[in-house]
Amino acid sequence: MAPGKNALRGTVVGRLPLLGRLPFLSGRGAVGIRFTRFAGVALASLATSELTLGLCDGVFHLTALPAGVSSWFAGAVVSYLLSRWAWERKGKPDVLRETVPFWAISALVVVVLTLSTKLGYVTAAWMGLHGAAHVAYVGLVYLAANAVTFLARFVILHYVLFAEPRAGGAPAEGGASGSPGGPGASGASGASGGSEVGTEPAVGSQDAPKDTVVHSHRA
Repeated sequence: MAPGKNALRGTVVGRLPLLGRLPFLSGRGAVGIRFTRFAGVALASLATSELTLGLCDGVFHLTALPAGVSSWFAGAVVSYLLSRWAWERKGKPDVLRETVPFWAISALVVVVLTLSTKLGYVTAAWMGLHGAAHVAYVGLVYLAANAVTFLARFVILHYVLFAEPRAGGAPAEGGASGSPGGPGASGASGASGGSEVGTEPAVGSQDAPKDTVVHSHRA
């Protein structure tokens, strides 16, 4: 990461210490890396949608519905391809487990954004907004909906769709649990073997005086 970004992040976290505890804002670990990459994916997807919308409106003179659907589809394609890069997915994608769920999520996002735009228009009219105020208010509602869907998509992609398989670690055999053949067992057997060897000279030393006493009586 560039030094300027590190300084900016350090300044923000220094002023708001609670933000540093959030893994996706701290930039550390797998979650922070994925979040940073997905933020770039979202920006690239948004730029593609805006460019497509401009072409459909200014060059091809399409109506609102086909222009909106075309811009959404172009942005969704870019988002899908770059999301696979963000989560380091390589090779042929699994259609049922990856491709279909991703496009289902994208379709839900379109529904949410469309309803949010409709809500912005209705509430702006109810408040009597016109001109620049109307445009700014509707844009603010749309931006808030994009922020919510962005976070929701990241959570779904990171923890569900592109989640890493958890490896169940089995306890190692022959560990400190005292299982046969383990270091603990060998140490115990070594200690017991040493004690048995150490008692043999003591038994021999006690038998030696008895033999000498018997020979002395016979003599």
